[in-house]
Order: sequence, then C-alpha cells, then structure tokens
Amino acid sequence: MELGELKPLLTTLVMPPAGPLIGIGLGLLLMRARRARQWRSQAGLTLASVSALSLWLLSCHAVAVWLASNILPQVAPIEPARLAHLKAQGGQAVVVLGGGLVPQAPEYQQPQPASATAERLRYGLKMARESGLPLGFAGGVGWAAAGQAHHPSEAEVAQTLAQEAGQTIGWLDDQSRDTAENARQMRALMQAERIERIVLVTHAWHMPRSLAHFEQAGFEVIAAPMGFVTPRTRPLLECLPSPRGLMNSQQVLRESLALRLL
Repeated sequence: MELGELKPLLTTLVMPPAGPLIGIGLGLLLMRARRARQWRSQAGLTLASVSALSLWLLSCHAVAVWLASNILPQVAPIEPARLAHLKAQGGQAVVVLGGGLVPQAPEYQQPQPASATAERLRYGLKMARESGLPLGFAGGVGWAAAGQAHHPSEAEVAQTLAQEAGQTIGWLDDQSRDTAENARQMRALMQAERIERIVLVTHAWHMPRSLAHFEQAGFEVIAAPMGFVTPRTRPLLECLPSPRGLMNSQQVLRESLALRLL
C-alpha cells in the first residue's frame, strides 16, 4: 500500500460526520468508565455534547455557506460575457479537473462521471466552445479507488461525454491520483506544445488549492471556478441539518485543512 492510499481513510476519520461521531463515542466511554472520577465524567459529557453540537451545526447548509465564505480564499467567477474573450486575454487552453467517478452505473451498463465531474465538464465544454480554446482534462483513478482491478479513469469517461456533445479533448491525463499529480501530469502533456497560460475549471471550494498546485507546476492560471456554495432554499431550511449541508461543510473543511498542509 502506498502512503497516498491512507489519505482518503485519514481524511474520512477526521472530517464530519466521522470526526464528531468519534468524539461522541469517546465522550460516552469516559462517562461510562468504571470508577470514573467526577472530572472524567464531566470531561466526557463536555466532549460528547460539543461533538454532537458540531455535527448538528456542520449539517446546516447555512453553516456551510458561512464556512465557504470565511475560511477559504475567495476566487471570483468569470463573467459569461468574458468567455468569448479568453483567447484574446492570453488563454491557450481550458483544463477541467476530475471530481470522481461512478465505476458502474446499472442504468447505463458502463461507468459514469460523479456529479462533481459532470458539473465541471459541462462548464468546461461550454467555456471551450464559446472561447474557441482547446480542451484538456485531468483525472485518473483517485487514491480512494487505488488497487481496484479494472477501475476506469475519469479521463476515459470524460472523453466519451465530450464526444457525445460533439467536442473533443486534446489533452487527457488518465494517470493522476490527486490534484498535485493533476498539475504535474498536465504540465508534462502540454509542455511540448508550449501551453503556458490555462483557464482552470473546478469547483469554487477546490479552486484555491488547485491554483496553488498548478502555479507550482509552472502554469499561469486564469481561474474559472464554478459550483459555488450558496443559499438554495428558504432561510429556515438552510438552518436545519441536511445531507447537502453536511457534504458541503465536509468539502470546505477538507480543502481548508489541505491548504494549510501545502
């Protein structure tokens, strides 16, 4: 097992919901321990209560929106009117980052992109079409799926979807396992054609770290974030726990932690 294969496991254990659930469990163990002293019971109660409250709050979409706006660097979207002028502004290619894969979708009898990949690719195809820039896609088999036999790459699925839309992907990175490798692999693929300035497409919460990796790899980057974490329902519903709120909080917290470890 490579060290990188531990990243999805460790991240899952630290991030919600697993992190707060572990805190609740440890707190209850402290409270129920035989011959537990008063301070230990109080510490257990505090740990369990704080963990439960954090899980509740992090499951609220309003909290996810606040976190996205306050703990991550903010990158503005590209205005639709600017898309046609990206080439004139020095853009040489559009690069879309993969965001996961459904290895076998029963209704299609073949692999399909995860929702994050489909959303990014849709925007990238639109951007390439309207700007006239060629398209690249970076996405192999992520660390979470490493070692699984016959697991397709995100790039293979992206190429199929692009062809169905009547477009082609000029550069396909089907080897990378994370964002840092996305950047290095695309740099190697594009260097022969002297592609230096790219338009980078990924989710807004993923963009700050992606920018850092691609600039470290030697690219000049025009950021094209999409999929912003914004309010979507009535205020009361935004303040109640939901799977969407928990997922968005998890993504934002994970990216914030990863940025600090760069």
